[in-house]
Amino acid sequence: MSTDEQYWYNTETGAVEVGHRSSWTHLMGPYRTRAEAEQALVRAKSRTESWEKDDEDWRNK
Repeated sequence: MSTDEQYWYNTETGAVEVGHRSSWTHLMGPYRTRAEAEQALVRAKSRTESWEKDDEDWRNK
């Protein structure tokens, strides 16, 4: 396996792909490792929650 391979998370199938084989509309990434790609939805949810909290804090100032 090459060190320059990129991994993508397919939101339609839930599969991790090496290289982009599917439509860009269904891919999240690129990620450096398969493990990072597998956690794509968890990381996205965490970031969204953090941004929402920041927005709420800003509105309540």
